[in-house]
Amino acid sequence: MKGRGISRGTGTGELLVSSEPISFLSGVNPETGTVVEQGHPLEGQSIAGRVLAFPYGKGSTVGSYVIYALKQNGLAPAAIINTEAEPIIAVGAIIAGIPMVDRLPPEFSRLPPGTRVTVNGDAGEVSYDETA
Repeated sequence: MKGRGISRGTGTGELLVSSEPISFLSGVNPETGTVVEQGHPLEGQSIAGRVLAFPYGKGSTVGSYVIYALKQNGLAPAAIINTEAEPIIAVGAIIAGIPMVDRLPPEFSRLPPGTRVTVNGDAGEVSYDETA
């Protein structure tokens, strides 16, 4: 699936999907890689090593540095997919070296969570294992 590349590189992992935006500042614990925002659909789940798909980021610009801290702690997502990238998440992905894309076609939303996907930020593409 073709989208827009935001942050370079390639990352592969299990798809973790949220219908809600994510705030990395106070919403994700950089020491555990777990979503801690109360009431969030992903509350209690680890984002580490997974391909994290969510509409867009929210909250403080410090969220960019939380994404960087996740990477430094070995707890970052393998890649990020947004419906529409905004500066907080894009900057975080770029400084942390996490592949990121946005603006994928509507059929992306039909992939079930847990599907193994590969994000190619250089090409702005997402591929998936159709046999899984």
